[in-house]
Parts: sequence; structure tokens; C-alpha cells
Amino acid sequence: MAAVPQGTTATATRGPASAASSTIAISLPAALKESGIAALVMLGLCVPLVTLRSDADESGRLALYPRFGLTAIFCLAVFLARLGYLTLWGKEARAARRPASRGEAIKTVAAPRYTLTSVGLPVALGLAVVYPAVTTLINGGLSEARYWIDLGILVLTYVMLGWGLNIVVGLAGLLDLGYVAFYAVGAYTYAILSTTLHLSFWICLPLAGLFAATWGVLLGFPVLRLRGDYLAIVTLAFGEIIRLVLINWVDLTNGGAGISSIPRASFFGIPFDDEDNGFAAVFGLEFSPMHRIVFLFYLILALASLTSLVTTRLRRLPVGRAWEALREDEIACRSLGINTTTTKLTAFATGAMFGGLAGSFFAVRQGFVSPESFNFLESAIVLAIVVLGGMGSQIGVVIAAIAMIAGPEMLRNLGFLKSIFGESFDPNEYRLLIFGLAMVVMMIWRPRGLVSTREPTAFLKQRKSISSDLVKEGHG
Repeated sequence: MAAVPQGTTATATRGPASAASSTIAISLPAALKESGIAALVMLGLCVPLVTLRSDADESGRLALYPRFGLTAIFCLAVFLARLGYLTLWGKEARAARRPASRGEAIKTVAAPRYTLTSVGLPVALGLAVVYPAVTTLINGGLSEARYWIDLGILVLTYVMLGWGLNIVVGLAGLLDLGYVAFYAVGAYTYAILSTTLHLSFWICLPLAGLFAATWGVLLGFPVLRLRGDYLAIVTLAFGEIIRLVLINWVDLTNGGAGISSIPRASFFGIPFDDEDNGFAAVFGLEFSPMHRIVFLFYLILALASLTSLVTTRLRRLPVGRAWEALREDEIACRSLGINTTTTKLTAFATGAMFGGLAGSFFAVRQGFVSPESFNFLESAIVLAIVVLGGMGSQIGVVIAAIAMIAGPEMLRNLGFLKSIFGESFDPNEYRLLIFGLAMVVMMIWRPRGLVSTREPTAFLKQRKSISSDLVKEGHG
């Protein structure tokens, strides 16, 4: 058999039997049947949600108005989407385009020089740096861009929370449903220290991370022997315990009333006010309340970048590789001599620390904290960001946070749909429905997340010789 030169592709000749075995016929009637069933399911969902609209009539009484046309459009869209998936992207369609065996095609594939994370994160960072300037130019002023800058701050906050939880869930493989507890610890740490001891934000920020990491270690000890569903239940209970403590410890946390009048962050001692020693006067600018908002945007961007940098560096260290070994197989991890107790505690503490830092920023941004801001829904959103983006993927968390946080907000502005569905169509009523359908389609199309590939933390770029005393043959 002739050798195949490097960099070329050799394709073997297939016989009739081989060709017949590699082709799987896609049954069009079966696809039409499944698409019809999906359309009927959509019809059943639309009848109580979309078909009948309740509104006041001319006499002021509540009346029901049918919208059969909108229901028909939704059912037709589901029918066509399901039919397209089965005929173009389904398992049968992919199998029909796939060769029958590996011997039929011999390809030489070079390893990619750049990975998605190595390219995507710097690009995302560059876009985030110029984001306030771009939104200001588009909207015609800094004050007019307030909504978009606030939205960017909210997205970056959840990006930081997602990266922190990604250490626990994505790298160490420990399902944590109580991550909002560390978020709350960081927020209340800054709120209490700044209002009682009058400490500045820059002193409270590392203290909030330290306190949250301590609580992460305290959570880690009871769950050392738990895995899977039991671990999820205990972490969920831990988050609820923290919330109940915040409600009932009135002397410290002010109970359900929360803590208000939290001091704002300064620019390294320079306040954002219109006094002579204010930020605008020191730098020769015209005073604007938006200076503080822009500063908060770059502050959370710096904290999120620090989270990404530390996580990336830790993945290449022995502790990061121990996390990934623990995620893949805890029994094998123990057999290799890895201390799983220390590995789990470091994962919980590191993830909790970044959650505490994000909580401290949340407190300084809002100026008010209360237990209602740290319920289970926040943990569910952050966990959904990690799972949707792809567990263990940094850039995946960024994409998922933009989709889950900014996506529903963008659906508020779909005014052009009124020209399609009529003037009575209100996008705000359907934004969560549309977003939910998009999530279902996403789970069907990419069940392992947006970025499902896991980049290896250690790999051999080229063959290297090792010491002769490490191998039996005397060379390696």
C-alpha cells in the first residue's frame, strides 16, 4: 500500500455494499408526521397563552378576543422548524452524510493554531473596553446611553458570577445550587463594614472576597462525601439558610428591610460629585452623574477580567488539573494520590471568593441590599449560564450571559413586529415565551452548550526525550 504524503488527503474507493451501508434513507412521511405532532403540541400551548387575549371592551367589561392568525403563524413556524431539523440536521441526515467507516477516507488534519478561547476572550475584552464610547456615539450623548451602559454592567456582573461558578461546576464537577449565598455574603460584608465602620470600598472589596471564601470552605466540609443530587440538595439548602439568616438576624442585617444608604465607590479617594475636589473638577471635565456609571462599568470589567485571568492560570497549575481529574472520575482521582478533600475545598473557596467580589460590587452599585435580591432564582440563572455556555468554557459563559441577560431585554424593543402581527401585538408579553422557545431549540441543537469542546490544559506539542531512568528501554 502506497504511503500518503503529509498534507494530502487520500480517499479509498468504495464498493456497492459499502456505499449502501453508509447511506441511511430519511423517511419524508415520518418527518412530516413528527412535524405535525410538534405543530399540534404548539397549538395546545397557544390556545391558553396566545389564541385568546383578554382586554376591556367599549363598555369597560373584560372580554376575550381571538387571535387565530397569530396562532397559525406560530404552529406553522414550529412545523417548518421541526421538518427542517429532521431532514437537514437530525441524526439520520447527519448519518447519511457521514462515511461508513474510517478507512474510507484518510485525512491529515493539522492542529488549529488558535483556539476559540484564546481568540474570543481578547476580542470580547476589546469590544467591552470601547462599549461605552460606542453606545455614547450611537445614542448621541452620555446621558442618552445610560440604559445601554447599565445593561452592560448587568451582563458583566453575571459574566463574573458565571466564571466563579464555572470553577465549581465546570472545572471541579461539583453541582452547586446555592452559589447566591456567597453573592449575598459579599454584598452584606461591604454594606455592613461601610455603614458601621465607615471603611472605603477598596478596603471592603478584598475583605468581602475573604469572607465569602471562608463560607465556601465551611460549605465544603459537610459535602465532602456527597455527589450528584445529594450535593445539589445540600448546596440549595445552604443558600436558603443564608437567606433566612439575613432575614432573621435583624440586629446585624436589619432583617427584611435591608441596608440602605450604602456609600458609593470613589475613584481611588476622589468622589464623583460636583465639589471642587470631585472627579470632574480634578480632571477638568464638566460634571455629569454618568461619570460614576462609566466608572462602575470599567470596575466590573476589571473584576471580571481578573476572574478570567486567575481561572485560566489556575487551570494550568496542579490544582486546576486536580479539579478536572475530580470532575472526570473521583475514584480514579483518589487512586492517583490526589487529595480530594483539599481539591474540593479549594474549588469551593475560589469560586466563592469571586462570588463575594461580585456581591460587593452589587452593593456599591445599588446602594441598597435586601434578602429578596439573593433568592434561588439568582443561583438558577447563574447555573443556567454555565450550563448553556458549556461547562468549563470561558468564552461560552460570556456568550450565554449575553444571551440570557441581554436577550430578554432586547426583546422589549421588537416594535417592528407590530407591522407583522398587528398594532395590538405587544412584544413585552411574548419576550419570555420567545426566549423560552429559543432555549428549548438550543438544548435540542447544542445539548452540551454553546461551546461544547473542552480545551486540554496540558498537551504535548512535539516529541521530547526524557531521562533514561524513567523508562525501561533506556530512552523515551
